[in-house]
Amino acid sequence: MTELELAQRLGVALAIGALVGAERHWRDRAETDGQRTAGLRTFTLIGALGGLAAALDQALGATAPRGLLLSAMFLGLSAVFGLFQYREQVAEGRFSVTTVVAAMATFALGAFAVIGDLRIAGAGGVILVGILAAREALHRFVEALTFAELRAAIVLLAMTFVILPLVPSEPIGPFGGVSPTRIWTLAILLAAISFVGYAAAKLLGERHGELVAGAVGGLLSSTAATITNARRSADGGDAKRLAAGALAAGVVSYLRTGLIIATLAPNALPLVGPALGAGALIAAGAALALARQDAGEHAAISPTNPFDLWRVIQLAVLLGAIAFATRAAAAWFGDAGVFAISALSGLADVDAPVITAAGLAGKGLNVEVAALAMLVAIAANTVAKAAYGLALGSGRFGIVFAGVSALALGAGVATFIALAALG
Repeated sequence: MTELELAQRLGVALAIGALVGAERHWRDRAETDGQRTAGLRTFTLIGALGGLAAALDQALGATAPRGLLLSAMFLGLSAVFGLFQYREQVAEGRFSVTTVVAAMATFALGAFAVIGDLRIAGAGGVILVGILAAREALHRFVEALTFAELRAAIVLLAMTFVILPLVPSEPIGPFGGVSPTRIWTLAILLAAISFVGYAAAKLLGERHGELVAGAVGGLLSSTAATITNARRSADGGDAKRLAAGALAAGVVSYLRTGLIIATLAPNALPLVGPALGAGALIAAGAALALARQDAGEHAAISPTNPFDLWRVIQLAVLLGAIAFATRAAAAWFGDAGVFAISALSGLADVDAPVITAAGLAGKGLNVEVAALAMLVAIAANTVAKAAYGLALGSGRFGIVFAGVSALALGAGVATFIALAALG
């Protein structure tokens, strides 16, 4: 390490300490001199001390075990700083270890700025300050947090980071098999959509929350978002606003599909884009109209649980079974029925058949045939979601969602036929 690089790294260590110190000093700004254990100057020096300790530890080289000096100075600082904080808190009659931990983290980040990645050290300093500055917001969040929400968040994290890596990835069975990893990923996706919908409705209110949650769900899977909202309506949720959220997911799905086609098969976009746009306009208008309606005489039932794990797994298995049935049917029919395969694939997911057809457009498959195959997949997915809404949702949800879906599908088909006649 050159002297210039060392000076630069020590400067970053100083900056980290000054940044943390500014926040700590601001929080205790009402205190007079001599009543504050650590402020801007102290934390700046702590950051510099961490950097110097790391530099000296490296400079000693083979004359002393690596890390010994750095560890000794870290333990010494922690002990001395903890003692002074203890005396201050005894005098003021309060309990908090935050400043002690902040000092230890500042020292560590200052050391890492010298011996590690400068970008990570700088980002760590910013994150540390952000956490310290967000004390009031975090306290309010924890006070408003219910046990059901905490439990659901822990379960979702465990599903994603603990169980998913352990699930077998190899497909089981014929026709490409059933992938346990894919089914579990679908379960995570369904749970995440439910959790986002719950959080959006709680933070923004049901009128806007369901639309936001539906739009987010549409980025991931409009089919999963529709099934989730249908089941919530069957449990007593507001059918119209849940239908608005499911329709919003469909609008985002239409727009995302258009973007996929524009990227992979721009020659097919003039054939498919207008139909997608017509359907999206109908669905978007209906979603906004439904979201603006008053709940009526019956108050909306606020959900008490972000998601039901067993129900989420059941729905994931259902979607996995549909995907397996689709592959089996495709194997039985062979390659002769491009449209049949697109329609069957669209029952579970619209992305796979659209991406496949777009990738083949002009490369072994006529552009017009590819465009029609995409539209068949989109139409099949729209019909399938309407069927899921009717089968899994409340009567009102199913009728409203299926009715608007039929209008959107009709508008898309009419637009396609009109353009084909003009062309």
